[in-house]
Amino acid sequence: MSTPPLAGAGMPSGTFSGTQAQAAREVNTASLCRIGQETVQDIVFRTMEIFQLLRNMQLPNGVTYHTGTYQDRLGKLQEHLRQLSILFRKLRLVYDKCNENCAGLDPVPIEQLIPYVEEDGSKHDDRGAASQLRFASEERREIMEVNKKLKQKNQQLKQIMDQLRNLIWDINAMLAMRN
Repeated sequence: MSTPPLAGAGMPSGTFSGTQAQAAREVNTASLCRIGQETVQDIVFRTMEIFQLLRNMQLPNGVTYHTGTYQDRLGKLQEHLRQLSILFRKLRLVYDKCNENCAGLDPVPIEQLIPYVEEDGSKHDDRGAASQLRFASEERREIMEVNKKLKQKNQQLKQIMDQLRNLIWDINAMLAMRN
Protein backbone atom coordinates (compact mmCIF):
# COMPACT_ATOMS: atom_id res chain seq x y z
CA MET A 1 0.00 0.00 0.00
CA SER A 2 1.41 3.39 -0.90
CA THR A 3 0.75 6.49 1.08
CA PRO A 4 -0.35 9.70 -0.61
CA PRO A 5 2.38 12.33 -0.97
CA LEU A 6 2.46 15.06 1.60
CA ALA A 7 1.27 18.51 0.64
CA GLY A 8 4.69 20.04 1.22
CA ALA A 9 6.52 17.49 -0.94
CA GLY A 10 6.32 19.27 -4.31
CA MET A 11 2.52 19.58 -4.59
CA PRO A 12 0.44 22.48 -3.45
CA SER A 13 -2.04 21.45 -0.78
CA GLY A 14 -5.03 22.79 -2.73
CA THR A 15 -4.23 20.64 -5.76
CA PHE A 16 -4.08 17.43 -3.74
CA SER A 17 -7.30 18.06 -1.86
CA GLY A 18 -8.99 18.96 -5.15
CA THR A 19 -7.92 15.70 -6.83
CA GLN A 20 -9.01 13.78 -3.76
CA ALA A 21 -12.46 15.37 -3.86
CA GLN A 22 -12.71 14.71 -7.62
CA ALA A 23 -11.75 11.03 -7.10
CA ALA A 24 -14.37 10.76 -4.37
CA ARG A 25 -17.04 12.08 -6.76
CA GLU A 26 -15.97 9.69 -9.55
CA VAL A 27 -16.47 6.53 -7.49
CA ASN A 28 -18.46 4.17 -9.68
CA THR A 29 -20.77 1.37 -8.70
CA ALA A 30 -18.22 -1.35 -9.45
CA SER A 31 -15.67 0.14 -7.06
CA LEU A 32 -18.42 0.58 -4.46
CA CYS A 33 -19.23 -3.12 -4.82
CA ARG A 34 -15.56 -3.98 -4.35
CA ILE A 35 -15.46 -1.81 -1.22
CA GLY A 36 -18.62 -3.50 0.00
CA GLN A 37 -17.08 -6.94 -0.58
CA GLU A 38 -13.96 -5.97 1.36
CA THR A 39 -16.15 -4.60 4.15
CA VAL A 40 -18.11 -7.86 4.35
CA GLN A 41 -14.82 -9.78 4.52
CA ASP A 42 -13.67 -7.50 7.35
CA ILE A 43 -16.97 -8.07 9.16
CA VAL A 44 -16.57 -11.83 8.89
CA PHE A 45 -12.97 -11.62 10.09
CA ARG A 46 -13.90 -9.43 13.07
CA THR A 47 -16.79 -11.72 13.94
CA MET A 48 -14.47 -14.73 13.91
CA GLU A 49 -12.09 -12.87 16.21
CA ILE A 50 -14.96 -12.06 18.57
CA PHE A 51 -15.98 -15.71 18.74
CA GLN A 52 -12.35 -16.70 19.34
CA LEU A 53 -12.13 -14.21 22.23
CA LEU A 54 -15.42 -15.45 23.68
CA ARG A 55 -14.25 -19.04 23.45
CA ASN A 56 -11.05 -18.20 25.36
CA MET A 57 -12.80 -16.18 28.07
CA GLN A 58 -13.51 -17.97 31.34
CA LEU A 59 -16.92 -17.80 32.87
CA PRO A 60 -17.10 -16.24 36.36
CA ASN A 61 -18.16 -19.48 38.04
CA GLY A 62 -16.41 -18.98 41.36
CA VAL A 63 -12.97 -19.92 40.06
CA THR A 64 -10.35 -17.32 40.72
CA TYR A 65 -9.00 -15.69 37.61
CA HIS A 66 -6.68 -12.85 36.92
CA THR A 67 -8.59 -9.62 36.76
CA GLY A 68 -5.91 -8.04 34.56
CA THR A 69 -6.27 -10.77 31.93
CA TYR A 70 -10.05 -10.56 32.17
CA GLN A 71 -10.00 -6.77 31.76
CA ASP A 72 -7.59 -7.05 28.81
CA ARG A 73 -9.82 -9.59 27.03
CA LEU A 74 -12.92 -7.55 27.82
CA GLY A 75 -11.25 -4.44 26.38
CA LYS A 76 -10.33 -6.35 23.20
CA LEU A 77 -13.87 -7.67 22.93
CA GLN A 78 -15.36 -4.20 23.30
CA GLU A 79 -12.90 -2.81 20.71
CA HIS A 80 -13.85 -5.56 18.24
CA LEU A 81 -17.55 -4.86 18.81
CA ARG A 82 -16.97 -1.14 18.25
CA GLN A 83 -15.04 -1.86 15.03
CA LEU A 84 -17.81 -4.24 13.94
CA SER A 85 -20.47 -1.58 14.40
CA ILE A 86 -18.34 0.86 12.37
CA LEU A 87 -17.98 -1.71 9.60
CA PHE A 88 -21.73 -2.30 9.55
CA ARG A 89 -22.34 1.45 9.24
CA LYS A 90 -19.80 1.60 6.39
CA LEU A 91 -21.54 -1.31 4.68
CA ARG A 92 -24.91 0.45 5.02
CA LEU A 93 -23.43 3.60 3.43
CA VAL A 94 -22.02 1.59 0.52
CA TYR A 95 -25.34 -0.22 0.09
CA ASP A 96 -27.30 3.03 0.07
CA LYS A 97 -24.87 4.63 -2.39
CA CYS A 98 -25.10 1.61 -4.75
CA ASN A 99 -28.89 1.73 -4.62
CA GLU A 100 -28.78 5.47 -5.31
CA ASN A 101 -26.48 4.94 -8.32
CA CYS A 102 -28.65 2.15 -9.70
CA ALA A 103 -32.01 3.82 -9.04
CA GLY A 104 -32.23 5.40 -12.49
CA LEU A 105 -31.44 2.18 -14.34
CA ASP A 106 -34.28 0.33 -15.99
CA PRO A 107 -34.24 -3.40 -15.32
CA VAL A 108 -33.54 -5.33 -18.50
CA PRO A 109 -35.52 -8.53 -19.02
CA ILE A 110 -33.29 -11.56 -19.03
CA GLU A 111 -34.69 -12.69 -22.38
CA GLN A 112 -33.19 -9.61 -24.03
CA LEU A 113 -29.72 -10.43 -22.72
CA ILE A 114 -29.68 -13.77 -24.58
CA PRO A 115 -28.71 -13.34 -28.24
CA TYR A 116 -31.36 -15.14 -30.30
CA VAL A 117 -32.22 -14.57 -33.93
CA GLU A 118 -35.20 -16.20 -35.62
CA GLU A 119 -34.32 -17.00 -39.22
CA ASP A 120 -35.15 -19.70 -41.73
CA GLY A 121 -31.71 -21.18 -41.05
CA SER A 122 -32.62 -21.79 -37.42
CA LYS A 123 -35.72 -23.73 -38.49
CA HIS A 124 -33.52 -25.80 -40.79
CA ASP A 125 -31.22 -26.48 -37.83
CA ASP A 126 -34.24 -27.62 -35.82
CA ARG A 127 -35.11 -30.09 -38.57
CA GLY A 128 -31.53 -31.28 -38.65
CA ALA A 129 -31.52 -31.70 -34.88
CA ALA A 130 -34.81 -33.61 -35.05
CA SER A 131 -33.42 -35.93 -37.71
CA GLN A 132 -30.27 -36.45 -35.66
CA LEU A 133 -32.40 -37.24 -32.63
CA ARG A 134 -34.48 -39.71 -34.63
CA PHE A 135 -31.31 -41.33 -36.03
CA ALA A 136 -29.80 -41.58 -32.53
CA SER A 137 -32.97 -43.18 -31.12
CA GLU A 138 -33.05 -45.72 -33.99
CA GLU A 139 -29.40 -46.52 -33.43
CA ARG A 140 -30.01 -46.96 -29.72
CA ARG A 141 -32.94 -49.30 -30.43
CA GLU A 142 -30.76 -51.37 -32.78
CA ILE A 143 -28.03 -51.57 -30.16
CA MET A 144 -30.57 -52.74 -27.58
CA GLU A 145 -31.78 -55.48 -29.98
CA VAL A 146 -28.23 -56.63 -30.67
CA ASN A 147 -27.52 -56.71 -26.92
CA LYS A 148 -30.65 -58.80 -26.35
CA LYS A 149 -29.63 -61.29 -29.07
CA LEU A 150 -26.09 -61.38 -27.68
CA LYS A 151 -27.40 -62.21 -24.21
CA GLN A 152 -29.52 -65.03 -25.69
CA LYS A 153 -26.51 -66.46 -27.55
CA ASN A 154 -24.38 -66.23 -24.40
CA GLN A 155 -27.09 -68.10 -22.49
CA GLN A 156 -27.18 -70.85 -25.16
CA LEU A 157 -23.38 -71.15 -25.10
CA LYS A 158 -23.44 -71.43 -21.32
CA GLN A 159 -26.00 -74.24 -21.52
CA ILE A 160 -23.89 -76.09 -24.12
CA MET A 161 -20.77 -75.69 -21.97
CA ASP A 162 -22.64 -77.02 -18.92
CA GLN A 163 -23.87 -80.04 -20.95
CA LEU A 164 -20.34 -80.73 -22.21
CA ARG A 165 -18.94 -80.43 -18.68
CA ASN A 166 -21.54 -82.93 -17.41
CA LEU A 167 -20.80 -85.29 -20.32
CA ILE A 168 -17.06 -85.16 -19.66
CA TRP A 169 -17.75 -85.71 -15.95
CA ASP A 170 -19.85 -88.80 -16.77
CA ILE A 171 -17.21 -90.17 -19.17
CA ASN A 172 -14.47 -89.70 -16.57
CA ALA A 173 -16.66 -91.37 -13.92
CA MET A 174 -17.25 -94.39 -16.24
CA LEU A 175 -13.56 -94.67 -17.02
CA ALA A 176 -12.74 -94.52 -13.35
CA MET A 177 -15.29 -97.30 -12.59
CA ARG A 178 -13.92 -99.45 -15.41
CA ASN A 179 -10.39 -99.43 -14.02
